[in-house]
Amino acid sequence: MKVSLFIILSFFSHITLGNTTLLPVEEKTIDIYRKAVPSTVNVSNIRLARNMFYGEVEMPQGAGSGFVYDSNGHIITNYHVVQGGSSFVITFHNDPKQYKASIVGTAPDKDIAVLKLNEKPSQLVPIVFGSSKDLLVGQHSFAIGSPFGLDYTLTTGVISALGRKIDGIGGVKINNMIQTDAAINMGNSGGPLLDSNGRLIGMNTVIYSTSGSSAGLGFAVPADTIKVIVPQLIQHGKVIRPGLGIGILSDREKMIYSLGRTKGIIVAYVDEKGPAGRAGLRGITQDQFGRRYLGDIILSVGDQEVNNLDDIYQVLEKHKIGEEVSVKYQRDGKIISTKLRLQAL
Repeated sequence: MKVSLFIILSFFSHITLGNTTLLPVEEKTIDIYRKAVPSTVNVSNIRLARNMFYGEVEMPQGAGSGFVYDSNGHIITNYHVVQGGSSFVITFHNDPKQYKASIVGTAPDKDIAVLKLNEKPSQLVPIVFGSSKDLLVGQHSFAIGSPFGLDYTLTTGVISALGRKIDGIGGVKINNMIQTDAAINMGNSGGPLLDSNGRLIGMNTVIYSTSGSSAGLGFAVPADTIKVIVPQLIQHGKVIRPGLGIGILSDREKMIYSLGRTKGIIVAYVDEKGPAGRAGLRGITQDQFGRRYLGDIILSVGDQEVNNLDDIYQVLEKHKIGEEVSVKYQRDGKIISTKLRLQAL
């Protein structure tokens, strides 16, 4: 019994009294940080402003975080970090030099942007990608960024939920967002969210908070979404999406023109060379007296109802260019069904 008690006491004194001894979980966290921090960057957004005395001057507009995508110097960050900027400055951990970068492409509806360094440091360390499809609620998560300008801050937490849908830019929602309680604040945007192996599982994007500071509700764009979007931005400067070749009325315009109608989307105009145009769909028309007449009202695409811009965006995102989809629309009180082959927009 005395031997057992001595062993127990020795174990606990080893944990609590040793000044340099770390627990395995601490060693793991430190290792994750050391591996990922060389791939993490600060992103400064600079815009040109006109000054009455000095003419055009560069003014800091904001700052966020980002990470190295590849050895070619591509940097990934959030669209809202670079929005409105005319030039960008990238800084690396333990490197006092500032590196200028230019925009390669943006996907505002996914809040993703790609920059490219105009000059590269002597060594670039691309982030190691993981996968977001097999994440589990409760597993550990690690965020690195520069909240409130405090460079290369590490915060830890867990995956709180998966498949969240949050408001994005341009009237469409971002699907499949990762929710984490790892503290995310202003300046964390664009930085990496990592798993316990130090692999990228998401890009920290937004917090939900009434005070403007972290409240345990942080959201990240999934790594699997980044894998799909970024190569297109690098190659084309934009995301190539399948579409119907139509323009639609906004929700406010729909209420005005359709006397309160909520179902379906009203076609404002049709590209004659697009899928809808070739199928004979019509947009809003106007007579010689300036009177306007409603166009076709699309009720569903595939087997899903569409009632606003976000609905049709989310439906089409599930399809590929060249796929055929069934479309049901209303004209002069009659319901008409047709099939359209999606084309690149």
